[in-house]
Amino acid sequence: MTQPLGLILSAPASGSGKTTLTLGILRALHQRGIAVRSAKSGPDYIDPRFHAAASGRPCINLDAWAMTPERLRALATGDAPLLIEGAMGLFDGAPPNGKGATADLARHLALPVVLIMDTAKQSQSVAAVVEGFARHRADVSVVGVILNNTGSARHEKMLTDALKPLGLPVLGAIRRQAGLAHPSRHLGLVQAEERLDLDAYLNRVAGIVAEGIDLDHLLALAAPITAAKPAPSLPPPAQRIAIARDQAFAFAYPHLLADWQAAGAEITLFSPLADQAPPPCDLVFLPGGYPELHAGRLAANQTFLDGLRAAPAVYGECGGYMVLGDVLRDADGTPHKMAGLLRLETSFAKRRLHLGYRQLKALGGPWPGQLTAHEFHYANTTRAKGNPLFTAQNAEGETLPPMGLINGSVCGSFAHVIDAVH
Repeated sequence: MTQPLGLILSAPASGSGKTTLTLGILRALHQRGIAVRSAKSGPDYIDPRFHAAASGRPCINLDAWAMTPERLRALATGDAPLLIEGAMGLFDGAPPNGKGATADLARHLALPVVLIMDTAKQSQSVAAVVEGFARHRADVSVVGVILNNTGSARHEKMLTDALKPLGLPVLGAIRRQAGLAHPSRHLGLVQAEERLDLDAYLNRVAGIVAEGIDLDHLLALAAPITAAKPAPSLPPPAQRIAIARDQAFAFAYPHLLADWQAAGAEITLFSPLADQAPPPCDLVFLPGGYPELHAGRLAANQTFLDGLRAAPAVYGECGGYMVLGDVLRDADGTPHKMAGLLRLETSFAKRRLHLGYRQLKALGGPWPGQLTAHEFHYANTTRAKGNPLFTAQNAEGETLPPMGLINGSVCGSFAHVIDAVH
């Protein structure tokens, strides 16, 4: 089998247009009949679903903080070129030293980086920024530039002339135009499944990208991905796993589900929003998502709630954890009765950001040993009574209060588990 190739799209900062251009490139290549895989750097649930819609293939997460280099290489290996969308700025990662940045992913996979530059408020200074990023780390190779949000042909010429002395190819330019930004909410973009115009949007961006970027040159910059042996993964939490999947429960990592299936676990899906009870299983998994937007509907879905209460074991993450509690208050402060399986009350009435990587040690439940995880939510815990599920540390190794709750065969926490620590 031909050794797979890979390339990373990054930028100096968030908001530079990485997601929009990545989607356009994926859809444009798909329209040409070119098979391409995609990945998102870091702990992101929303962008990968857009990637999958654009390319017609599943998108994986590659997390240089939470995964070992061997694990990253094993996940990156595949049957087609891999296009990776970076997160934040190229060198932005977790405190205290930026571990887990897209640059670390580039180093672990030995893949080149193309910089997407938002040039809306810049001209010749673009060269200083690109040169600084290209020289900042000897183990990260910047091989090209895409100019985004240019204002005119004259503006583009000023930019390309300024970049010529650096010797880096300018792969194209995308003119500034309205209507390309995604609608968003507190956790990021609106989910792919919620955009009724998604296909038309992707086709529009693909047309813009195909006209403005030399896609053949872009693909020619990809480098071989070093082959890796299968890496240890997180074992299935049960043999038969029923997973909630709809607009309220969409945040499950694809690599975990693939690992569980590869290990022989039987996975079935059901929709709490459609008032479906979990199918016969050994464990129900309620992933994160946006249950606060559907709290009234979930509280009224008796078939779902009764089925959840009758399940042999239940595990919930973030939004799923909140649904296992007694009460969830929405953004207006309205209380909604949830499953009542944990002595937990949560609220969005006064939002507060909880964000960061977590190092966990399981005190019970379906997970063995130590885990890497990520926390990202605005909900507040107003009441929690019972035994904790995890001991926790942040990315800097500082001890945090215990996380989650466990009550017999029911447990959960605000942490999204990413991988096992081996």
